[in-house]
Amino acid sequence: MTDTRETSCASDFETDALSVDDARIKIYDEIKPITGTEKLSLRKCLQRFLAEDISSPINVPSHINSAMDGYAIAGKDLPSDGEKSYHVIGTSFAGTPSDKIYQTGQAVRIMTGGVLPKGTDTVIMQEMVELSADKSSITIQAEHQQGQNVRLPGEDIAKDHLLFSAGRKFSAADLGILASLGICECRVYRKPRVAFFSTGDELRSVGDILEKGQIYDSNRYTLFAMLKQIDVEILDMGVVRDTPDAIKEAMIEASEMADIVITSGGVSVGEADYIKPTLNDLGTTIFKKIRMKPGRPLTFGRINNTRGQSWLFGLPGNPVAVMITFLQFVQPAIQYISSGKKTTFFTIKATTQDKVYKRPGRTEFQRGIFKQKENGEIVVKRTGRQGSGILTSMSIANCFILLAEDSASIEEGDTVEILPFSGSISS
Repeated sequence: MTDTRETSCASDFETDALSVDDARIKIYDEIKPITGTEKLSLRKCLQRFLAEDISSPINVPSHINSAMDGYAIAGKDLPSDGEKSYHVIGTSFAGTPSDKIYQTGQAVRIMTGGVLPKGTDTVIMQEMVELSADKSSITIQAEHQQGQNVRLPGEDIAKDHLLFSAGRKFSAADLGILASLGICECRVYRKPRVAFFSTGDELRSVGDILEKGQIYDSNRYTLFAMLKQIDVEILDMGVVRDTPDAIKEAMIEASEMADIVITSGGVSVGEADYIKPTLNDLGTTIFKKIRMKPGRPLTFGRINNTRGQSWLFGLPGNPVAVMITFLQFVQPAIQYISSGKKTTFFTIKATTQDKVYKRPGRTEFQRGIFKQKENGEIVVKRTGRQGSGILTSMSIANCFILLAEDSASIEEGDTVEILPFSGSISS
């Protein structure tokens, strides 16, 4: 006999629900990285993903130069004991080398970055010399080593060295490095196109007058903001009516334009929840439930279209569940199609200051506030009530308290894992 019982968010009967880890595996197995590229000027490459390997065309530095302000001499001319004086014959500035040829008993005043004059290989810091009153000579003690305080050609970056591999997300420092090599443009992957819309006849846009039973649509604003932070092409399709035809039309339109389609609401088991049946009609459902709280009814699948296919993430309607499922599943998926690199979540251990009730059977993402005490201990406390509709719990939190699927309740003083909101890196 087939059991047709429906499960709720509080139910332990989850025969068709995936674990959080298994859901991530299925997403990575299904989605494919973007192959389209474009060439951009260096200043437009910040936070973009590199589409080809870059090797250095030159040595950095390109010549032997001084790492300090001081005096250039020959290492073989250093005193072995006592002290020695040298006649200053000129100055080498950064960008304006000295044309003097070094002779024994001479020194050349040199500035940081200045090219070492011919015949010299050592720089004595200006603080380590005794300068004559007329600045025509210096005296040093026998405490120096040949080759000190100089930077050799290629010491930072050697010519032909593989600098960046395809898939790297450019940082500000990366752009500086490329500029130091004279590289003025790079080939990067095109930005992912992400379309999103909310479903719900009760939803109204901000600025509208609310009537009885209506609420403002906050999910589109949190989704827009989270998408804006990861630099994608954003297509906001607004609020779609809760009818099968309206949902189908919006889903087709979105998939024709976008690589990823995100919906919020309409993925539960209510009479007006049409996302799952429409996805089945237009493509394939990969999964429709996860053993997690909040966010259990997350749906993932592909929509077939004239371009081939797009991937759909049907997020729950509750605001906190929207943010958590986006951060844990959608954002890593966007990272992957952008760069071909998977996301690793960075967690740390902390001592909880709360007692938390939990039943085994699902992974929980409690909202928390962590800090470091004077003794170095990391402690964390919950933000308060943890309902999936309490968006303020995300606003005041700075981490998730991760409660594993097989864990039970925790006591005050127990050690827990936390995931800081900035705690993810690409592998």
